[in-house]
Amino acid sequence: MNHRRHAEPLPLGSAEQPFSKGLMARALVAVGVPAVRAYELARRVDGDLTQRGEQTVDLGRLEEFAMEILGEEDGVAAVRRLRRYGDLQELDLPVILLIGGSTGTGKSTVATESAYRLGITRVTSTDFVRQTMRAFFSQEFMPSIHYSSFEAAAALRQPEQAEDPVIAGFLEQTRNVLVGVRASVERALQEGWSMVLEGVHLVPGMLPRIEGALVAQCVLAIDDPEVHSGNFMIRDTGSNGLRPHSKYIDRLDDIRRIQDHIVSRAHRHGVPVIENADIEGAIRQVIELVLEAAEEVQRV
Repeated sequence: MNHRRHAEPLPLGSAEQPFSKGLMARALVAVGVPAVRAYELARRVDGDLTQRGEQTVDLGRLEEFAMEILGEEDGVAAVRRLRRYGDLQELDLPVILLIGGSTGTGKSTVATESAYRLGITRVTSTDFVRQTMRAFFSQEFMPSIHYSSFEAAAALRQPEQAEDPVIAGFLEQTRNVLVGVRASVERALQEGWSMVLEGVHLVPGMLPRIEGALVAQCVLAIDDPEVHSGNFMIRDTGSNGLRPHSKYIDRLDDIRRIQDHIVSRAHRHGVPVIENADIEGAIRQVIELVLEAAEEVQRV
């Protein structure tokens, strides 16, 4: 395999590596089983193997225990996702997961946790790309990248000619940043690396088609303005004031206008929009998108 991710076979046990309830619980959590239930199920399987003096479990018996612990419907669904997760691990393609959305929608949290569950070690953001580009291109040469996405209207040379300067500035910045994003993705593909890329600049329809990888793309959104506003308070606290709450609240209307534009383009280009009112639920949906993409690749 040429994809650089921490791929492991399903932890069902083997002659070389006996069943591990820790590895099984981790795999179950990766496919969306709540942690407490995942460990309960893994312990149930471990106890059964010990009682029978065996070191491996097949998916059929695992499904029986899953229905017992999780309920019939959830148990069958969990084992189905686990089987698809195993197929993904064996797929000889790098995975490129793209998570877009406006400022404050939880992209970095969802991206980091999704990468961990998928065994992907390379996680980056379009803001990191933008910051890197700022070191090479002066404000006079490329002004848009020297502002936050919702402030980029200040870089427009003729803002009065734009129907919506906030959106026009954001899109100009996006076009510039995507030059660096394309280079980052191409480098990953050349090296056979899987990666998770998150950022406001991953606007559906603006990133060229990526060949030679399993690609899954989604957009995160927050419908409730109060929830969206609350996320900036959390960012403020988590960054020790480096990302002050007031800066974002003062521009919340602009940030949400950018969100509306991104979501509209997502619907137009068939990119799934995930409402991120619940982080764990959003992560499960992102993982499901990757598993569905893997299933689609294997059908071709």
